[in-house]
Amino acid sequence: MPQYVDPRIPRRLGGWRSPALGLDMPIVHYGWGGQPVLLFPTAAADYLENERFWLVKAIEPLLLAGRVQVFSIDSINRLAWMDRKLHPIESARRQTLYSRYVEDEVAPFMRHVVGDPSARAITTGASFGCFYAATALFRRPDLFGGLIGMSGFYDLSPSYFKGLSNEDAYFNNPMWFVANLGGPGLETLRHQTRIALVAGQGAYEAPEATRAFHDLLDRKGIGHIFDLWGHDVNHDWPWWRKMLPHYLERLGC
Repeated sequence: MPQYVDPRIPRRLGGWRSPALGLDMPIVHYGWGGQPVLLFPTAAADYLENERFWLVKAIEPLLLAGRVQVFSIDSINRLAWMDRKLHPIESARRQTLYSRYVEDEVAPFMRHVVGDPSARAITTGASFGCFYAATALFRRPDLFGGLIGMSGFYDLSPSYFKGLSNEDAYFNNPMWFVANLGGPGLETLRHQTRIALVAGQGAYEAPEATRAFHDLLDRKGIGHIFDLWGHDVNHDWPWWRKMLPHYLERLGC
């Protein structure tokens, strides 16, 4: 069996029955110290996908140095947006429950594990995982302190909403709700948050989605790194394995 993670790095499997979702939700924690990072899977994948595709291996130097520790969780996409038999109203309702799981269960769990009741994890993921990571940060910048969005999109409405515009859809769609952010949350995003948005311009990438969100953050005065990599950079794991360690370093981890 391939050795996905250096045996010197602590790897702890856990989980619980989520009150919000009514599902058994696993979680894996890598490392022992440093900046907490919450890692989302792509599409409808599971909590070990990023390990199997060597993304955890790509950041092993940071894990071994105690500079970051990573928590990786399941998606429920197979039960929401990726289930095309569901009406968008039900998919959006389930998305709201997933956001509650992340905010009310995962964030407190991470804070307990790292021993810091005020810790704000950096969220990250590629493709659909980027959407989830951005949703988590911008909904609750009091809980999360940064974002590395890789090859992602920030607006579900063109492909998934089918005209839906209810509260569940609005508050889980960053291109919609970030436009109207104000108050302390916006100030936290402006002054106490680290954000990097990156996409390639090769096969199956959608750099226009990243550029649109970059433009929105600029209009809101939310500072961030915005990078478009080359036309040879495809929507695929070898590039995400280069992006994640690069931007963790650039965000000061």
